[in-house]
Amino acid sequence: MIIDTTYLLPLAKIEVPTDVFADILRGKISIDLSELSVSSISIFELQAKAAKLGIPYKHIVKAIRFIMRHLRVIDFWDKDIVEYSFELRKLLPDYISCVILATAIKHDNELLTEGTRILKIRPHIEETYGTKIIRYSDLIKNQK
Repeated sequence: MIIDTTYLLPLAKIEVPTDVFADILRGKISIDLSELSVSSISIFELQAKAAKLGIPYKHIVKAIRFIMRHLRVIDFWDKDIVEYSFELRKLLPDYISCVILATAIKHDNELLTEGTRILKIRPHIEETYGTKIIRYSDLIKNQK
């Protein structure tokens, strides 16, 4: 499963309503970390957001170390990912979201996201590419 950048933010002490890693540790979600992947562009996006919010760099370095140690990181410059992201650009105005979604299309066929623009085109993506798009709430429901 590819996870969107939102779920990485708590690793850098940026609060969001959904903390996947905390819920994995608490046993609320039964997923092995080895099942989770991220686009390398999400690491850049994490750094950019943290810099904008004035988060101390030490938190970012710690978050990146965790990501590199525990998650599969997929290069965003892969030829197929670039090709898919250019196709998706016709549907999504945010290119970083295009890259993350293209990564899911190419690699895992499942994306965990809270991105409203991605969720709006979910039926088209699922039909066209066979890629499942789920929200955190869907993930929790599937755990019961």
